[in-house]
Amino acid sequence: MDKPTLTPKDLSKLNSKKGLISLLSNDIINPQKSIRYIDYIKKLTKLQVELIKLQTHIINNNQRVIIIFEGRDAAGKGGAIRRLTERINPRHFRIIALPKPSEEEETQWYFQRYIKEFPKTGEILFFDRSWYNRAVVEPVNGFCTEEQYTTFINQVNNFERMITESGIQLVKIYMSISKKEQEKRFKDIKNNPLKLWKMSKVDEKAQELWDVYTLYKDKMFTNTKENGIPFKVIKANRKTDARIEAIEYLLEKIPYDKNIKT
Repeated sequence: MDKPTLTPKDLSKLNSKKGLISLLSNDIINPQKSIRYIDYIKKLTKLQVELIKLQTHIINNNQRVIIIFEGRDAAGKGGAIRRLTERINPRHFRIIALPKPSEEEETQWYFQRYIKEFPKTGEILFFDRSWYNRAVVEPVNGFCTEEQYTTFINQVNNFERMITESGIQLVKIYMSISKKEQEKRFKDIKNNPLKLWKMSKVDEKAQELWDVYTLYKDKMFTNTKENGIPFKVIKANRKTDARIEAIEYLLEKIPYDKNIKT
């Protein structure tokens, strides 16, 4: 098979600072991969300018926004959130990834500990996993009873209706990866001492419980499509494409003044 021919435009990209860094950062020189990365950075930068405009609009109009990221372990939720937030004003957003509930929280209404985190005016709140833990992660791993699961499914759509009727804008994104890609990412994490902290006991069982997870995930989608706010499902096997799509969806979903001065 013939190697792809590089155009003058491609060569110009590779001859830039970003291009040379991208080429030299890989073990094997791959011009096409480097060009894709340069195009990704260029598009990401433009979208991040729009995110600044979006945030400015939210601040100026005293709006409140909640953005939920769900998906399997290693699906790229955290990476997408980092690209969404790395250029916007840190004083006006928060990222929430709640730990295991305390004994006191276990006795409370399930949604209570999430409500405590809700945004003030002019603030964007990112949930890196949310109350939908009870829709998939908890039943799959035996962390809740069947009764608790059923109660959640019966309440969640009404709960979200109350959120939106109170004036909060709610956006729900699900990052979807294949079983093979998840396995590949787990291997990468295990082989990288700087990423080992990402692996938990739940992660260790993710491949084994893949089909059970799929069953509950599909139930969650059906429940939200029929009576609630559906998820935007993003194919996330290629991280860069998934991040771009997540930002584009957010900019499309939340109206803002595109001519606003930042």
